[in-house]
Amino acid sequence: MRCREKARVKNNHVAVIGAGSWGTALAKLLGDKGEKVFLWGHHPELVERLRRDRENKKYLPGALLPETVMPVTELTEAVCEAWCVVMVVPSHGYRAVFEQVAPLLADSTLVVSAVKGMENSTLQTMTQVMGDTLNRQNNTRFLPLGVLCGPSFAAEVAAGQPTAVTVSFRDRDAACQVQKLFSTSFFRVYTGTDVIGMEICAAMKNVIAIAAGIGDGLGYGLNSRAALITRGLAEMTRLGIKMGAQPATFSGLSGLGDLVLTCTGGLSRNRAVGLKLGKGKTLEQILEEMTMVAEGVKTTRSCYNLARNFEVEMPILEQTYQILYENKGCRQAVQELFQRSLKEESESVHS
Repeated sequence: MRCREKARVKNNHVAVIGAGSWGTALAKLLGDKGEKVFLWGHHPELVERLRRDRENKKYLPGALLPETVMPVTELTEAVCEAWCVVMVVPSHGYRAVFEQVAPLLADSTLVVSAVKGMENSTLQTMTQVMGDTLNRQNNTRFLPLGVLCGPSFAAEVAAGQPTAVTVSFRDRDAACQVQKLFSTSFFRVYTGTDVIGMEICAAMKNVIAIAAGIGDGLGYGLNSRAALITRGLAEMTRLGIKMGAQPATFSGLSGLGDLVLTCTGGLSRNRAVGLKLGKGKTLEQILEEMTMVAEGVKTTRSCYNLARNFEVEMPILEQTYQILYENKGCRQAVQELFQRSLKEESESVHS
């Protein structure tokens, strides 16, 4: 169905689509500052528990939702008359959910992706998936599509710990509106216009975090981790520039900031995957043990294929892909990284 058009007014609500840890944290942040929020969850039993307990005990235990957050199971109820829709659905299910969301959007609705991944089948970022979906539905409306990301573990945001992120839209006014929506006394939001750059950062940092975890699992020290983060950043930058991103984005919050957090933080699911790989577990064993999605596992395949399409040299990405999908040994991968031909650093960053 299609919602009736309605001018944005103060009483209109925000829809958060996805009730995992990050979606729940963002809904809580907005609800705590007085915004009316509809939090959509795919599983009815999870939504029912959210209504009853006011807590997401499965994905974000200990964070109580204010009464301004209303968990719902119907997308129509969540999206209709929302002035801002925040998409927090894992990348592998993103298109299917947005195909249902798109016809419900009003002309003035701002749509923000808070997902750090890519679609395997098309190699598209989440804003590209949304744009493609709108085109396939013959939707000729201009809907502002943006992205929010940066160094931000859900549990720390839910706990009110100081955090800084960036929101990017091609339309600066849209970015400013979302900036004001999310900004609080502890959650600082910067604006930008490099949507593709931020999305490449958000996706690739998870891949590098898996590699960092592998190094930690193998027992390597801080020298190794620092080298990996630095060279991983060079790979991210190379790919991003080839895809039209602004180089400065990669030294910002969504680039270096999120990369450092994800490669070093104990709450990083992607680093945890790498840590277990480095200690000898198989990918199948690791995924069976996990209750939450580690986007980097699927994103490694997407970014590997993107790098080949754009003819970008990305040795850390390539070795991580071979560990995950070709059963290469972790120590062998490290040896091959260090046995490559020697280069000048500036050359290896930009080419």
